[in-house]
Amino acid sequence: DLVALARWLLEAGDPDALRARHEAIAELRPMLDLREDLAVLGEDVRTGVHPAELAAWGDQPPLLESHRARVIAFAIPCLVAVSAVLWGLNGWRDPFFAMLAAVAIFIARYRRDVARVVEAVEQPAHDLALLAKVLARLEQERFTSARLIELRAALEVAGQPPSARLANLNRLIEMLDSRDNPFMKVVGPLMLWTEQLAFAIEAWRKVSGPALRRWLAAVGEIEALCCLAAYAFEHPSDVFPEIVTDGPCFEGEDMAHPLLGAARVVRNSVSLGGDLRVLIVSGSNMSGKSTLLRTVGINAVLAQAGAPVCATRMRLSRLALGASIRTMDSLQDGTSRFYAEIKRLHQIMELTAGPLHVLFLLDELLHGTNSHDRRIGAEAIVRGLVERSAIGLVTTHDLALAQVVESIAPRAQNVHFEDQFENGRMTFDYRLHPGVVEKSNALELMRSVGLQV
Repeated sequence: DLVALARWLLEAGDPDALRARHEAIAELRPMLDLREDLAVLGEDVRTGVHPAELAAWGDQPPLLESHRARVIAFAIPCLVAVSAVLWGLNGWRDPFFAMLAAVAIFIARYRRDVARVVEAVEQPAHDLALLAKVLARLEQERFTSARLIELRAALEVAGQPPSARLANLNRLIEMLDSRDNPFMKVVGPLMLWTEQLAFAIEAWRKVSGPALRRWLAAVGEIEALCCLAAYAFEHPSDVFPEIVTDGPCFEGEDMAHPLLGAARVVRNSVSLGGDLRVLIVSGSNMSGKSTLLRTVGINAVLAQAGAPVCATRMRLSRLALGASIRTMDSLQDGTSRFYAEIKRLHQIMELTAGPLHVLFLLDELLHGTNSHDRRIGAEAIVRGLVERSAIGLVTTHDLALAQVVESIAPRAQNVHFEDQFENGRMTFDYRLHPGVVEKSNALELMRSVGLQV
């Protein structure tokens, strides 16, 4: 489930797929028992199951495929029993010893292939025993949303649910393990016990093996949907966004960051698209600029994963997210903060060559250089992104960067956050206002902590 969920969070979903997820999440949201059961069972699966190895075992070519050999493996023990009866009743020993020779020849002929089958099934048998609990729990549910119905149907093989298929394999594994019984160590070779079970396991894998990858994918997607449904359950006021095909577009009304409590959160609206492509956000320290970028970013990620968003309304097109927030220098790599930032900016610029429009979020653009170079570089970067049909937000302390709007109007607009400093205490309203901020609080903050400025 973590792989599927991570992929959804990293990639913008197709509009039709997102609408299907919306329907599935809405159905799963009130199903608390199912989500909790899958969360508990999923812990064992995540720690004990090796999905890649299990799927590879199901897909690999058959090791024992001959139908004729399987028939012979069944016939020889029967003939051994018949010859033993003839020896006891009539004293005919030769047929019995002839069948013992046939047993020895058959074992020698298929010894290596049988050993490979037995060795190969050990880990998948353990993995499937854990996965069976999750599959059995899902079989109990009857869904109504189209995507969940498809995923539920993907679990069946030839009209049989996974529990029946896995019960058959589990029975074969238990019979195989009985080889360690002292009685079976004597009688087992005469019955070609291991060989017959190896043929049976391969026959099971031939029919059900290809379904393993499908089972894993279906379970992973259902659990990923349950994760998003749990988020939706915990945030009942969040809404599903509207996904549009024309873009670039990002419109969020009364957005908030989902990690901020309702008692302290202040909601803001952001609208980008059409003629307006960039918001230059100015403001003082701690006024809310970086939080706004994170709010836009996390809601864009949630929206394009199929989850509800922390807003009263959201409308957006498919977007590739490019962010430069909290870039750091590196002693190990020998890079400065400025160099790390321009490398990130280059990656964002390259992202515009992809199939999706880019939503860029640039915090304190080119903070690590002088004002002259910063002004020229920032204008070039913002202009370049806009000309490549990108949309986004840029925050800054440097009011000179607010002049970028003049050079690319009407595709850019200045907005700002305000603060008040009264009686040695800084207060903020955290609300987005039009225009450029008109004051700075840096000196007041220095004095408030005791610096003599």
